[in-house]
Amino acid sequence: MAASNNFSCRSAIDRMSDFAPLLIADRGQKARAIHLVDKLSFPGWLKGRSAEDKALLAAHRFDGKTGFAHVLLPRGGDFEVVGAVANASSLSPWCLAKLAEALPGGEYRLAWGEPGKAALGWLLAQHRFDTFRKKKEAATGPRVLVTGEPARIDATVRMAEATALVRDLVNTPAGNLGPAELETAVRDRVSRFGAEVRVTSGDALSTGFPLIAAVGAAATRDRAPRLIEAEYGDPKHPRIAIIGKGVCFDSGGLDIKPASGMRLMKKDMGGAAHALALFGLVAAERLPVRLHLLIPAVENAVSGAALRPGDIVRSRQGLQVEIDNTDAEGRLILADALTRAAEDKPELMIDFATLTGAARVALGPDLPALFANQDELLERLEAAAKEADDPLWRMPLWDGYDDMLKSDIADIANATGSSMAGCITAALFLRRFVPEGIGWAHLDTFAWRPKGKPGRPKGGDALGLRAAFSLLAGRYPIG
Repeated sequence: MAASNNFSCRSAIDRMSDFAPLLIADRGQKARAIHLVDKLSFPGWLKGRSAEDKALLAAHRFDGKTGFAHVLLPRGGDFEVVGAVANASSLSPWCLAKLAEALPGGEYRLAWGEPGKAALGWLLAQHRFDTFRKKKEAATGPRVLVTGEPARIDATVRMAEATALVRDLVNTPAGNLGPAELETAVRDRVSRFGAEVRVTSGDALSTGFPLIAAVGAAATRDRAPRLIEAEYGDPKHPRIAIIGKGVCFDSGGLDIKPASGMRLMKKDMGGAAHALALFGLVAAERLPVRLHLLIPAVENAVSGAALRPGDIVRSRQGLQVEIDNTDAEGRLILADALTRAAEDKPELMIDFATLTGAARVALGPDLPALFANQDELLERLEAAAKEADDPLWRMPLWDGYDDMLKSDIADIANATGSSMAGCITAALFLRRFVPEGIGWAHLDTFAWRPKGKPGRPKGGDALGLRAAFSLLAGRYPIG
């Protein structure tokens, strides 16, 4: 299998130890002060400054209104920092990210208050995906943030690790991250928790998970499809299933994508990356649940063995599925995975998938489309998303569109042939494989940032991860 440029999928796992030294407890050590101001608080703050500070700020035209602008204020042989943010009294996760990218190396603390959620952006702003760069970015030394909230440090570091894991896996080229490498990444990540891992492939996959096998049938032998499962936690605790779409590259199959549509398809395993990261967060936090991770891992390729439009494949559940479009493959592999998850009767199933372009047309890159089969679950997820500053947008499981998935000769079609309501009909297809009585949430996420922002570079990203973890942490509190 391809492994050029000395890449190992361990790279995405090993770098996660980099964050801990960047966020430390305040024990009275020397640290440069960061003054955060906004357009309302800046005039009052400025009154207490020295004439030298005022002159320097005026020279830089600093008025507290420009987001992320900052000025270094000399203090003898050292300096303090003043930076403008949108709201100095309520810090977002990203309001310190620009400073963490731009300041010289050293230790810093806020002049008043604590960083809270903003510590996450401080950490992630210093993360780099440079595995494939011969010339690494010049190092200026770590920027360390001192916090008076030591109890939050470990959780913040774990979230930064999980987010970096998603970014690194999604950013990795498909030639270096096929189904086998994704399996290795899962084994490496869950092994630290002592989780049990099962992998179904070959004849057992064809027999037990025919939709997964059919989608991956065209791939070469070293990129053969498989279902990767891991379990962790006390079997007596509530059972939670986390499912992630693992299409390591999506050509579209025989309904082949145009070049422009294929360019980013290394990211089509972004759902799997989210699911793996969430599994690790829940296990590390030791939430009282029995976790079941399921990642159907395939490459949707083109060959004589490829799934054809018009083919009919029997799902694990038993429904006969007519293939209307081979580029609607993600819902096929998720259907078998959802069926497998439901067999163990979890009380909650959450799936992540880079499933439809229609969700992006409707909501753009930043907002994962949220579907759920229970109103209470929807409300809890929306509240969790707000709490975590990780937005989701509710979309309807509109029963009236179920007819769009009708097949003339099979139980159901995998696509509608229509350009309308694409993300909704995809979610309705998945719902067919979720038994009544089991809570189910589906996040149609982009897993990608087309334009960089402070702490959030262009490329792979975790969108919906913090919201899902916040839901589980609130629903299944420790103790």
